[in-house]
Amino acid sequence: MRLVVRTLSELCVTVGAVIVLFVVHVLFWTGVRADTVMDDQIDRLRERWAQDSTRPAAPGAPAAPSEPATYENGEPFAIMYIPRLGFTWNKPVLEGTDTGTLKKGLGHYAVTARLGQKGNFSVAGHRRTYGDPFKDFPRLRAGDAVVLTDGTTWFTYRIDKGPYKTVPTDVEVIDPLPRKSGYTRPGRYLTLTTCEPEWGHSHRLVVWARLDSTQPVEAGKPAALRR
Repeated sequence: MRLVVRTLSELCVTVGAVIVLFVVHVLFWTGVRADTVMDDQIDRLRERWAQDSTRPAAPGAPAAPSEPATYENGEPFAIMYIPRLGFTWNKPVLEGTDTGTLKKGLGHYAVTARLGQKGNFSVAGHRRTYGDPFKDFPRLRAGDAVVLTDGTTWFTYRIDKGPYKTVPTDVEVIDPLPRKSGYTRPGRYLTLTTCEPEWGHSHRLVVWARLDSTQPVEAGKPAALRR
């Protein structure tokens, strides 16, 4: 009997240790790794933009296109700032929403509009794990700014509605003119989505915003990012 009790006790201790290590891995280690990965993505973007800004244009080269270049799957193309989530909050935006991409930052729904263009530029992000980018998503309110840059332009969107709770199958939330957003005519919109509840994925939280202003990066940071 003593042997049985001792064996069960040791087994419980071992299982408990494994559970603790797993929780530490989920809550801490994945976050540390994700923060490092996201910082690397932002560094890559800034290096690329710096190189582009110093590269002289070829004689007789045509003017820059009015629309951004095609985004490459799994690659970063913009940085997002949301002052409501803290003035140090900034995350890379990558093309695609597959599991691997969302481990490196926020993901752009490839079927939606590109940044600043007509339609609905839609972005997803983890609520928890992998850096917890949208941990405080429920704090977002109407009037809050969501600012993005692609290295040449600042885009300031203003939230009009949200957070709105829905189910994962409600794909209409990223339509060019989302039916439940309250918008009644085509425009330049932004949709952000994340999981609900905080540690689950049975539902989604959504906010909708409209493009409020743009300015070249040479003009400095937009008003929403100035303290």
